[in-house]
Amino acid sequence: MNAIERYNEWLNSSKVTSKDKELLAKMTSQEIDDAFFKDIEFGTAGMRGLLGPGSNRINVYTIRKATVGFAIYLARKFKNARERGVVISHDNRHMSREFVFECAQVLNKMGFRAFIFDSLRPTPELSFAVRFKRACGGIMITASHNPKEYNGYKVYDENGCQLVPNKISSLLEIMDGLPSPIDVEIPKFKTPGEFIILDYKIDETYLNLIKGIQINSNLNKKDFKIVYSPEHGTSFVNAIRTFKECGYHVYPVLSQSAPDPDFTGTLSPNPEDPRAYSEAIKYAKKIDADLICVTDPDGDRLGIASKMRNGEYRIYTGNESGALLMNYIFKEKERLGLLSKNGVMYNTIVTSSLGEKIATSYGIKTEQFLTGFKYIGDRIQYYEENRGPEFEFGYEESYGCLLSPFVRDKDGIQAILLYTEMTLFYKLKNLTLDEQYDKLEKRFGYHTPVTHSIEFKGSKGQNDMINLIDYIRRNPMDYLCGHKVIKYNDYLNQVSYTDDRQEKINLDSSNVLKFFFDDGSSIAIRPSGTEPKCKIYVEAISTSREEADNYEKQLFNDFVLKYNINLNGE
Repeated sequence: MNAIERYNEWLNSSKVTSKDKELLAKMTSQEIDDAFFKDIEFGTAGMRGLLGPGSNRINVYTIRKATVGFAIYLARKFKNARERGVVISHDNRHMSREFVFECAQVLNKMGFRAFIFDSLRPTPELSFAVRFKRACGGIMITASHNPKEYNGYKVYDENGCQLVPNKISSLLEIMDGLPSPIDVEIPKFKTPGEFIILDYKIDETYLNLIKGIQINSNLNKKDFKIVYSPEHGTSFVNAIRTFKECGYHVYPVLSQSAPDPDFTGTLSPNPEDPRAYSEAIKYAKKIDADLICVTDPDGDRLGIASKMRNGEYRIYTGNESGALLMNYIFKEKERLGLLSKNGVMYNTIVTSSLGEKIATSYGIKTEQFLTGFKYIGDRIQYYEENRGPEFEFGYEESYGCLLSPFVRDKDGIQAILLYTEMTLFYKLKNLTLDEQYDKLEKRFGYHTPVTHSIEFKGSKGQNDMINLIDYIRRNPMDYLCGHKVIKYNDYLNQVSYTDDRQEKINLDSSNVLKFFFDDGSSIAIRPSGTEPKCKIYVEAISTSREEADNYEKQLFNDFVLKYNINLNGE
């Protein structure tokens, strides 16, 4: 069935509301194609898309179908699934609360207990709640850092971890066997399940565990100021409580503190976007704050900016802040005799190599996974069950990190507490964060990792994106900018190529290519799992900051020219 056929099916269905039909009738041909050319898919972080009617959209019909499929999956996996139940949470976005009630209603009709919070809660607390309630799964309604027009749906296993491919494949098979979103029926169980509102014990236990991750809790906090913004999202209450109960002086950006689905007070809800910090920086300059913390709407990611000697504020990338925090944690744990002799740090195949160099210097192993924190959460569980290396730190280049595994997803509130402690620790030693970062680079080399995104819209865009990566796969480069490619990884075919041999890559298959150069620099390309974009990750390594920055630009430009890549996605 093509896009027009799907569109007409929805337009003429008695199961589609008149309000949705009005929206359908106003669609342009391009909008019809984008909304109906496929069924919305599960990517690296679940199901995410534009709100509105359509098979490739987030709406009550696609949410309902996903929940029916998830409930069937859980009932097949656990004999006591209905009794254990499913925890559901949501962010601040349009329709989020309505989708939570839709999920709960579906689960109840299918005989499942449904646990929901009394209001919005961040993603990491959902992960914790699944573990706390010993539920068989979890659902988080969120589109993370995407623009206001988006929403999404994440599913979690019994360990509070997003489903990895070998688990989600069974769910996808079930969903493929279900009718279209507008035709799916809810299988009714003989006894309806309970609808349960979670009490304050979840919040209290979660926040007490977070306070317990401090390393140097008794630092002098007297003259240390923090500006904080939740970007209208879920983390305001948890963050403010954490700051205050740990003795920090916090100054919230009030114009961005109330939950708001339109993100009225911010230019961007994404900590990867410098515009997300604009109001916080103005406020920080006004009160002479030391640190700025910005969480994304669902509270799993944290971005930071710190005051430099000249009074200006530097925004750190996820690679930079992750390297700083990792070094602080490992050094202080080593000093206190708390660093494991058999420790492991986790990151991804597109994370800067600086992190691995730092970890190695402390005797900590590094394991890399495909993009998506679910792989890190899953490996934590595997090693707990099989007495493997001890978890010390996990992070992604996209601002997500985890410090203590009572949560199995990245956790912005854990990050807030330790980034704050780290910044204060260095201030008391008369060091700014940028000065400390420069010390790291003088030791390990100057790294400039940059993520470039190219947007591809509609069915043609999707095909163009896949064709581009396939073309590069068939025509791998040998040299770029005068540097030899010494290794080429094809993660789709799970093969690593060097001059004289091929080795199997022991990761799940994923449409990613990565080229490694003789000077340690690299380029990776992959389609985004959550947005209609192709991402190109360039990391340049050199002997000075200026040289590394210029080299990154040269690598990217030459790569684009070599493969005739249209930066407009056309």
